[in-house]
Amino acid sequence: MKLQRMNRRALALGALAVSGALALTACGSDDTSGGSGGTNTSAAPSNIKCDDAKGQILANGSSAQANAIQTWIKQYTAACKGVQINYKAEGSGAGVTAFLQGQTAFAGSDSALKPEEITESAKVCKDSQAIDLPMVGGPIAIGYNVPGVDKLVLDAKTVADIFNNKITKWNDPAIAKLNADAKLPDTKIQAFHRSDESGTTDNLTKYLKAAAPDAWPYEPAKAWAPKGGQSAQGSSGIAQQVKQTEGSISYMELSYAKDGIKTVAIDTGASAPVEATSDNASKAIADAKIKGTGKDLALSLNYTTKAEGAYPITLVTYEILCEKGNKAETLAATKSFLGFAASDDGQALLKDQGYAPIPAEINAKVRETIAALS
Repeated sequence: MKLQRMNRRALALGALAVSGALALTACGSDDTSGGSGGTNTSAAPSNIKCDDAKGQILANGSSAQANAIQTWIKQYTAACKGVQINYKAEGSGAGVTAFLQGQTAFAGSDSALKPEEITESAKVCKDSQAIDLPMVGGPIAIGYNVPGVDKLVLDAKTVADIFNNKITKWNDPAIAKLNADAKLPDTKIQAFHRSDESGTTDNLTKYLKAAAPDAWPYEPAKAWAPKGGQSAQGSSGIAQQVKQTEGSISYMELSYAKDGIKTVAIDTGASAPVEATSDNASKAIADAKIKGTGKDLALSLNYTTKAEGAYPITLVTYEILCEKGNKAETLAATKSFLGFAASDDGQALLKDQGYAPIPAEINAKVRETIAALS
């Protein structure tokens, strides 16, 4: 199928530091350290449906979606004051693990559950199983810090060779060929990767495996496979390292690259290299297909798209929860919060953060599934 398209002050704030942890409370936060996209501080939309929502929601997972979650929590809890939401952005792997151990109401993951994880979810999902609901889309930006180089074009093979330690200098002929007008320095490339298990890593390596199979011999995974390179935890940790390290390059969700980090345009074979933007990511996500069954809405992304203006290194972050809810005491709050996130108002908040709203066709199914949670 083709896809077309948070008055109380903050009492607590969990820092989103290099560790990538982000704890957000009912009253929200004025902190934007999770990324440079900032937080929308306007009044909460008047149509948020709190219903019987109350209590504390615990969630864990993707740091890529942390800025979106922060914004949603601030807006939602401004309206629904009986709800506390604590989201720890410890990475997709940690989020899925915590969910499968029954510690959280939902998890955020930049890759869908594996079949064996869905099977395992029956232990915490009463009379049901876990499902994947796509809630946030966006480009995985390749951010770099090379003084004097304001524009940089790479293709799948050069990206693969850089992260696989085959290309080690910025003036390598393969890079120079794609950047004839750039003054590339004889500087060592400092390639950073995620130290934690990450859905962002999973999606980047899916792209490299699909678009440059001869240059990327590793199977896609949340854990980084190549030897060498340097590492940092969480998207915020990666962004910090790129900003402070001359000659560096790494991958991060676009909202973490908006504060002075330059990003690579990707040569996909289309008529012009494609920039990492929300609109360009949406064009690629619209080329995805549903691979989940029943109420599971996992997507299969086309990492080799050559559609004009389609940015191929994209991710979709899923909220993973039980089809019938795994915690009765927080079901109403989870249902209400996620319902807002999937609403037109909730999705409209994403673009200024560097995310791509989920296309309308699939988002309609997300809303139906959330409304049916019981």
